[in-house]
Amino acid sequence: MASPIGNLADLSLRALHLLGLADAVACEDTRVTGQLLQRLGLHRPLLSVHEHNEAAAAAQVLQRLQRGERVAYLSDAGTPAISDPGARLVAAVRAAGAAVVPLPGASSVVTALSAAGDVQAQGFRFVGFLPPKTRAREEALARLDTADGLSNVLFESPHRIEALAIALAQRFGLCRVILCRELTKQFEQIHTLAAADLPAWLQADADRRRGEFVLVLHAAAPAAASAEEPLADTPVPLTATRLLQALLPVLPLRQAVDVVGQVCEQPRKAVYARALKLREAMDEASPDEGDEGDAQVLPP
Repeated sequence: MASPIGNLADLSLRALHLLGLADAVACEDTRVTGQLLQRLGLHRPLLSVHEHNEAAAAAQVLQRLQRGERVAYLSDAGTPAISDPGARLVAAVRAAGAAVVPLPGASSVVTALSAAGDVQAQGFRFVGFLPPKTRAREEALARLDTADGLSNVLFESPHRIEALAIALAQRFGLCRVILCRELTKQFEQIHTLAAADLPAWLQADADRRRGEFVLVLHAAAPAAASAEEPLADTPVPLTATRLLQALLPVLPLRQAVDVVGQVCEQPRKAVYARALKLREAMDEASPDEGDEGDAQVLPP
């Protein structure tokens, strides 16, 4: 089951109920889970199941399950098997024919994505922690792609965040990055900027380099038109068109264009050209010149 990533109030009522029913609790770190259970007023036997003993520890869990006991499994923070142990234990329990009951809950991946505002993304790629060694790290970064319509979600620790920032700036300079620091905790910080600006932003304040980090590398905006193809003729996505339709009646044209261009990450000239066509259509269909029922909406 998922455990809080910082704020105890994020533990679900269902998780609290099932922890109360469990005969034992398997966990990544008995000290961390012991403190959590103590704060909840629960006292249960703890079984250590971490990345170095997971295969062997699964046998202890299976013995308890075969005796008819209920065993809960918790990561230190977040959801098991997402950059944390748990997959081997689940596989062993399933192979033995025992039931695995997943409980949804806190996840720094989903939390960061929900705050990223990546309007270009058609999904996401979970990367997690990159390899610590320079060569392996560069190879992993080379495999990342922002042009396939996916956001990339990375984890990083405080002592390597500056190295990651420099690498992202060099390889993805113009791409937007949302940096989430200490999610759900007292000093939570969420900041969006271009990858090229990330190293300087971290250097400006030592506190910005403290804590645990989740970074979302935004999907790249559609490629701009070539020199032979004017930007004004670049297709504008339906999302941008609909946002223009909502903003043009209440904002000046240039302001609406600026908002849509920034939010939807579209070339300003293309958005401006679409806005002019929409404004023309709105003027033609205005009540002063015709019936309101004749209003037309341009296709994207």
